[in-house]
Amino acid sequence: MAQIAHNIKRSSQMLIKPHITERASILSEKGAYVFVASERATKRDIAHAVKELYNVTPVKVNVISVPSKRRIGRRGIRGVRPGFKKAIIFLKPGEKIDLG
Repeated sequence: MAQIAHNIKRSSQMLIKPHITERASILSEKGAYVFVASERATKRDIAHAVKELYNVTPVKVNVISVPSKRRIGRRGIRGVRPGFKKAIIFLKPGEKIDLG
């Protein structure tokens, strides 16, 4: 029982949150879902996490490292928007993930 709880905790750390954008909603209609993933997560880790957390079978996982960007805020304050890792998960036809 402790091993199952440990695996679910580890899986939930691999997927940080769903990445909700207009493009992501179009992809979800086609059976692909976009998540912000941990910087250390591999494709295999992400696929395993999706299978454990959502009980669906991923067919393919694409990973994109989004770079950090410099920005200038109000009053000329300079800052940096941090980079992140984005995972696009393709599911078998007919399977869905309820993100709501």
